[in-house]
Parts: sequence; C-alpha cells; structure tokens
Amino acid sequence: MIQRTIFKTLQDHFFDRKAIVVIGPRQTGKTTLLRQLASTYGEYLYLDGDDASMRQTLTDPSYERLNQLIGDHRIVFVDEAQRIGNAGITLKMMIDRFPDVQLLVSGSSALELGDTINEPLTGRKWEYHLLPISWEEWQKHNDFLTVQQQLESRLVFGMYPDVLNRIGNERDVLRDLASSYLYKDILALSGIKKPEILEKLVVALALQCGNEVNLTEVGQLLSVDKNTISSYIDLLEKAFIVFRLPALSRNVRNEIKKNQKIYFYDNGIRNAVINNLNPISLRQDKGILWENFLVSERLKRNRHHKTYAKSYFWRTTQQQEIDLIEEVDGALKAYEFKWNHRSKVKEPSAFAKAYDSTFEVITPDNFTDFLIPSPETK
Repeated sequence: MIQRTIFKTLQDHFFDRKAIVVIGPRQTGKTTLLRQLASTYGEYLYLDGDDASMRQTLTDPSYERLNQLIGDHRIVFVDEAQRIGNAGITLKMMIDRFPDVQLLVSGSSALELGDTINEPLTGRKWEYHLLPISWEEWQKHNDFLTVQQQLESRLVFGMYPDVLNRIGNERDVLRDLASSYLYKDILALSGIKKPEILEKLVVALALQCGNEVNLTEVGQLLSVDKNTISSYIDLLEKAFIVFRLPALSRNVRNEIKKNQKIYFYDNGIRNAVINNLNPISLRQDKGILWENFLVSERLKRNRHHKTYAKSYFWRTTQQQEIDLIEEVDGALKAYEFKWNHRSKVKEPSAFAKAYDSTFEVITPDNFTDFLIPSPETK
C-alpha cells in the first residue's frame, strides 16, 4: 500500500469534534485511505453511499434512527457522500448530536458534495483533496533509482494508483478510467444535456494543454457559445479532471491579462483522452507532457505541505513567457520547464525588470528537488 502524505495530517485531527472530509477524483484511493485511517483505532461503522438502501436510510433520518445505526461505534465512515440526498444536513446532525463520534466522509466530486455540505458543515469539518499519487509518495514507496528510471513512463501513463499497481496493463486501466469514470459525476449531477459536447471539449483542452485557452475560439470549434464552454470547464474542474492557471499581470504594459492555461490533474488521463499512449521517443508533445507533469505535481506538493502558494503563468504580447510563477507571502519564484536539459534559457528581460523574483529552469536533471521538499523546509 502506498502511504499517502496527508495520512498523518488527518490522523492529527481525530476526535476534535469536526468531520474529516476527503474529496477528489474517483479511483485515487479515498476509500482505502480512510479505511486505513479508521482501522488504526479498531472497529468502525462503514456507510456506503453507493448502496441504494443506505442512501435511503441516510436521507433525512431522525435522531432516533441515527442513534440506532451508530450504536456504540466511535468512528463512522460515510463513503461516496455525494450520492446521499441532503447529505450536509445528515452529517451536521451526526456531528452535533454525537460529539464523541469521529466522522469520516469521502466524496468523488466537488460538484454535489461541495454544494450540499459547505454551509451545513461550516466550522464543523476539516476538508482535504486526495489527488492521484504524488511523485514524493511514489519515491518513498520505492527508491530513488527505481522511480527515476520510470520518469518517461509516468509522463505517458500518469500517477493513478491502479496504473502504478498494474505495470504492464496501464493502457487498459487508463482507457477504463477515461471511459467509465471520467464524466460519471458530471453527467449524473450537473444535468448536462449534450454530453458529446463535453467529451469534445475535453479532447480540445487536451490538445491545447500548456497553451493559452481562448474560450471564444473553443466555442466556435464546438459550435457553442463561450459562456457554455466556461461553465463546462468549471464542471471539469469540480470533477478534478482539469485545473486553470491564470496569468500574472501587474506591472508590464504588454502583459497578457485575462487568458488562462488549462492543465490536467494527470498525464495519463490527458493521453488517454486523445488516444495517444505512445512512448516518449515516438511523441511530438514531449514538452507539453513535461510541463503538465511538473505543474500538476507541484500543485500536489504545495497542497500536501500547505505552502499556500498562488500559481500563475506569465507572457507578453511579444511572446516573452514563463511557465510557472509562485507567490508565497508576497515573494515570487519563477520556473521555466525544459525536457531537454541542454536547452539554454534566460529569464525574460521584461519580467526581470518588472519583478523582484528568483528564476530557475527545471529539467530531468533537477526536477526531484522541485517536487520533493527538503526535510528542513517541510
């Protein structure tokens, strides 16, 4: 079992009279993580939101019904809570009426779960995201040399747990993930009437990964208006398929101000969507894969270690650009990503003149330090 970085953080929150809520994409190990966490304290009550009879039981239950259900259990794990009607009200009752019970909650999407529990559970929950396995978690599970040798495979097949646990069968696993699970929560919870538009949009975003996305142009390509495109991208974000990176714009007159880049949370899903799982040696998009991998892995690192970094890209109309800029406590750090470690890269002069920032080029030679904090910085 791959040890997740947030395990100890979750454990530290036990029995402080708040629910522990873990949300994230399907198949990232939420159930496994919370079962492991609960089992460290002995027996626990498992309530499966995917089970129809359990959904009925947990939808608007009385206190007496919950008391009968919980009994003497000190730990209650509600899995796939987004499937339960009025889940927030039920969870709030569990927290308020059973203060000595530790409530664990999982959800596969921020779509329904976020809308239904945020208000009822205000001040009553610790919420964390569980994404695909991070490079740090994978290296700790193996050893430095082994994971370094797998870098090219990870750029193609990604970091989903089932992908990592089924080396040699990655193609089948990814195709199943991309077809069976990718849109499940969106289509079930958002009322989208034209799922074919959503699927075409994901392909378009995958092909534009690492480039600025013009919503009007994408809308014209798919014959829908830009507001629809924007709302669909918002749904894809809430389902943890993609995330946006805004432009940094403060000092330079010709900076790009409103555009955004869109990245995938996992390289494997991105490649499965465009049906290209060829090895790195046969690909023309090496730079895109490298950039998406580093941006998504850095996002995991920052969340796991609570760096509270705000992330941006930067570009001017004269095509000077920087792949990633992070701001922490007002200090800026700029990063350029190059798959070819021999590439000669200098900090753009307009950026250097306008901003007080460090600048670093990340290549396969030094990326480990970029993704895994040193012990003294954790």
